Amino acid sequence: MCTMAKAKKAIKTSPKKSLPSEIRMAVIGYGGAFNMGKAHASWGQAAPGFRFVAACDIDPARAAAAAEDFPGIETYTDVDTMLRKCDFDLVTIVTPHNTHAPLAIQCARAGKHVVVEKPMCITTQEGTDMIAAAKKAGTCLTVFHNRRHDGDYLAVKEIVDKGMIGDVFKVEMCMGGYDAPGTWWRSDKAISGGAFYDWGAHILDWLLHVVPQRIEHVMGYFHKLVWHQMTNEDHVHAVIKFVNGATADVQLSTIQRIGKPRWRILGTKGAIVDTGQGKFHVVTELKGMVVEMDVPYRQSSWQNFYDNLSAHLLKGKPLEVTPESARRVIAIMEAAEVSSQTGQPQPVPYDDTLHL
Repeated sequence: MCTMAKAKKAIKTSPKKSLPSEIRMAVIGYGGAFNMGKAHASWGQAAPGFRFVAACDIDPARAAAAAEDFPGIETYTDVDTMLRKCDFDLVTIVTPHNTHAPLAIQCARAGKHVVVEKPMCITTQEGTDMIAAAKKAGTCLTVFHNRRHDGDYLAVKEIVDKGMIGDVFKVEMCMGGYDAPGTWWRSDKAISGGAFYDWGAHILDWLLHVVPQRIEHVMGYFHKLVWHQMTNEDHVHAVIKFVNGATADVQLSTIQRIGKPRWRILGTKGAIVDTGQGKFHVVTELKGMVVEMDVPYRQSSWQNFYDNLSAHLLKGKPLEVTPESARRVIAIMEAAEVSSQTGQPQPVPYDDTLHL
């Protein structure tokens, strides 16, 4: 038998890689910020085939709180110790933004699947290193872009996807008010990455699914004018131009006395305006007539993120939030900041490699 025939026979007879029947889940970061460690554990526990088995927090009191919330789990105050002693398959990282990359890489190298709270990280290079570590280890890496399952976004996207406003050529998105940012990560740039890295991560992720096009360039305009005791910017602004000519204007501010609608989307047949009141207004054209309507938000369900992750790990279904799509969000924020510093439009790294 020739060598090629032997190879073909080996391929045919080699067993398929079997999928696990259960995923044992741990959480790093059970801190008190919005109690998100407990929330992730609960969502994970509710996903088919997931079992929450361990929590790690550098604060012994928070580790004790985890043990009280979930009797029978193992608790740790040191990541190295948990990775060495605890038998688990997947870890969700709920820690300050500047720790996401090193922890994710450490856990991937230990053979663990990784969920990272948004934003994925602070720099595009960190995101690239995280992706490389997961690929090398053969593990899953994803980011908790839970607001893909928000009812307002889902309703907006449904109207756009159905073509009710035609081809989208302009998107305006704005959030904020006039108030000093909160303490800790919401005001410290070294920890947070900057003012864009909180709600901006959600807004940009929404935008990239409303306008599924490659990006030509990003212009940024950052301002530090009022809250000088804080290191985060006071106002961040990105103007994004897509290769099809569509543009997006994204603003987040802590110094705007008068705001703008959360969404303003213009299409060739109509438009959408949303002010965050449980419904949004649509103007469109139907058989030559201008039609106006209010559309209620759909039901939100953040549980869907973990249900998809379960289907991916246990049944081989496609992963909803790929690490490459999450890195794209980071790349836009980083490009906006570089543009603000240089006054020049910036490309988005890796954008031409995505399958849109």
